[in-house]
Amino acid sequence: MSSSNRRSLEVDFFRGLVLLIIAVDHISGSVLSHFTLHSYAFCDSAEVFVFLGGYASAAAYTSLEANRSHSAALRRFLKRSWEIYRAYLFTAVMMLLGGALLMWLRIDTPMLQITEWPAFLARPLSLSFDIATLRHQPYLSSVLPMYAMFALAVPFVVPLAERKPVVVLFGSLGMWLFASSLAQWLPSAYAEGWSFNPFAWQLMFVMGILARVQPISAEFHNSKTARWLTRAAIVVFLTFAFAKLFLETQAPPGYMKQNLATLRIVSFVVVAWLFAQAVHAGWIRSTAESLPSVVNVGKQGLVCFIAGACMSLVIDTALRVVSLGSYQWMAGLTGDAIAIGSLIWLAAFWRDRKAAQRTRVPKHPAVPAHAANRRDR
Repeated sequence: MSSSNRRSLEVDFFRGLVLLIIAVDHISGSVLSHFTLHSYAFCDSAEVFVFLGGYASAAAYTSLEANRSHSAALRRFLKRSWEIYRAYLFTAVMMLLGGALLMWLRIDTPMLQITEWPAFLARPLSLSFDIATLRHQPYLSSVLPMYAMFALAVPFVVPLAERKPVVVLFGSLGMWLFASSLAQWLPSAYAEGWSFNPFAWQLMFVMGILARVQPISAEFHNSKTARWLTRAAIVVFLTFAFAKLFLETQAPPGYMKQNLATLRIVSFVVVAWLFAQAVHAGWIRSTAESLPSVVNVGKQGLVCFIAGACMSLVIDTALRVVSLGSYQWMAGLTGDAIAIGSLIWLAAFWRDRKAAQRTRVPKHPAVPAHAANRRDR
């Protein structure tokens, strides 16, 4: 990928695609979710999204530092962490409201408990405090506190990754190794801890940072070694796909995702290498250019993540109410279409809204030269 300070079209395309996949993956009656990454790999869209988050954060930081200053970049990521925390609170509120809707409609679903609405009814003040202090993280809001922590780390990790990438990589690996022990220091009211252990998942974020600041050269991509790596990756990918499709009889335990198990990392690296080769060949760019609406979803990442979380809960609830028997797949496919279409529309609306806000910002008039001379005197 380009090492310039401009946004990467490929990264925005991948981010948009992953946001759409995250939305449909959390709809239990979804048809498209049977064809997404988790169905044929031991990783899913979460790894991709965190990796791309690290890549995009490193790109934003290096651009700000080059065009302005380290202090400006530091302030921006402090602000970004606060923005993500506010987005977490908003998503948590929306999840609570979703739980209230489920209870009001008397829909029997396990989602009611994980929205935290029954707990909120029992102790509204203490649960509100617990949500604010991250001890309780209602359904689908739980990934955002991790991102808020990562945003705080960016101004310190990125410069070090530029100068000493080996130190950063092995430091990240060391933290990942002890992630389960470190997780006990996190504020949590759950016995199992956070859904995403940030001490483990930082490895995926750091890998994204390193991919940006220490990119693989075109010469290596074209080398004989790279061709052998690609062949090996294809073999491993097909082996994992066979195991997922034909050998796996039950879903892997949740702690494997929570603590980013080795198998998930290996599976992701294999998929990432194959897509990196596709990016190098120009296939992803041409696809992204033909799907600008997906690219725009990636550019409006935070608002689309929140909307996708809320939408998936609403559509999942609706699909549980509607019963079409053998034609239930039609309802599921309709739900997928509504989720994807709504996110594409929202991204376009949000882009136009931001453009309109920029045009309304008053510009400071240029000071005439003679006036400037008189002021200097």
